[in-house]
Amino acid sequence: MYFHSFRLQWGESSMTSFAWGFASVRRAVMSHSTSSFAHVDWFLLVSALTISALGLVTMHSFPESSPAGGAFFERQIVWIGAALCVFFVASLPEYRFLQRTPVVVVLFGSIVGVLGLVFVFGTFVMGARERFDLGAFFVQPSDPAKIVLIVLLAKYFTRRHIEIAHARHIFVSGAYAFALSALVFFQPDLGSAIIITLIWLGVVLVAGISWRHLATLIVVAALLSGALWQWGLQPYQKERILTFLHPLTDIQGAGYNAYQSTVAVGSGELTGKGIGYGTQSKLQFLPEYETDFIFAAYAEEWGFLGVLLLFGLFTVVIVRILGAARRAGDNFTALFATGVAIYILAQFAIHVGMNIGLLPITGTTLPFMSYGGSHLLTEYAALGILMGLRRRARPTAQARDETEMVGVV
Repeated sequence: MYFHSFRLQWGESSMTSFAWGFASVRRAVMSHSTSSFAHVDWFLLVSALTISALGLVTMHSFPESSPAGGAFFERQIVWIGAALCVFFVASLPEYRFLQRTPVVVVLFGSIVGVLGLVFVFGTFVMGARERFDLGAFFVQPSDPAKIVLIVLLAKYFTRRHIEIAHARHIFVSGAYAFALSALVFFQPDLGSAIIITLIWLGVVLVAGISWRHLATLIVVAALLSGALWQWGLQPYQKERILTFLHPLTDIQGAGYNAYQSTVAVGSGELTGKGIGYGTQSKLQFLPEYETDFIFAAYAEEWGFLGVLLLFGLFTVVIVRILGAARRAGDNFTALFATGVAIYILAQFAIHVGMNIGLLPITGTTLPFMSYGGSHLLTEYAALGILMGLRRRARPTAQARDETEMVGVV
């Protein structure tokens, strides 16, 4: 049933051509310059591309009557191709310049400026002003902001991880993360703001925060959460959280998205309904099925076994990234790799959690799989930069001896 329906939707010849084309591209890249890409972790790249391919197959079954006119599949092919190019280009440069204070300051200042411009020139989409409309496509600056934060934290703690017992380093690094998180939160984009905060918290934990400081952070977070509920959250965001706590109180209103998502996931059962036979997305009961709820659309068609496959692929991605961190030749590479792993894991956990009713709806894409260019380019760029660092991870004397002021990156 599974593969018969797949052939009906796509066709055996298309699948054969896709597989042959992918193998040809890989052979061409490898034969063109073995030395240029010998450092690439092919298990990591192929796992990420397989996740993207599963997203493509899911999008191919979306109805032609969708708001995009059934063009998600064709557009996503273009974005995946562009992201793959970004990956290979990003894996080539030497990234020792990222360990220099002026470079990191410029990156951070630039992304803060761009996030600020969103409030002036950004386009409203579903009540949020979080992206620029460039005509042919949208650009969402909150995605590259996550990479900039990872670079900044890796640079900051490369030398200060041995001094993390001093609370000032936690507060200074937290101030950088707070600046980005606040700008994103007031767009409003609660999902990205949470992920930015989790990236900072994860890197600080890995860098060696003391239990005393961790307890202090928990108390501060509790106080900030109360203040956020009272003065920061929009009414619809409060409704989502209340609906999460009481899921059946308003399934035709604030709880509709969460209810339809859990129905889609549960109806997939063990083997799924078959590719192209997902009723929740095909009949458009499931909202934003190409982005925020693509996991639910996938789970309905592929079932529990397909979910296990997807989880296995993400496990490979995370384990390979953490392996690069463990084998890193310097602290910067180790911290950058750890930050990327936290970024992908946090986004994955939040997306899946809200799709199965374990977390409130926050509007978060699934890494490598959801429709869209900004997040895909950012995720593959992060992997590409990691590959570049993986090849040329050597201590830089100039960066090591550089005079730095306390509180400056």
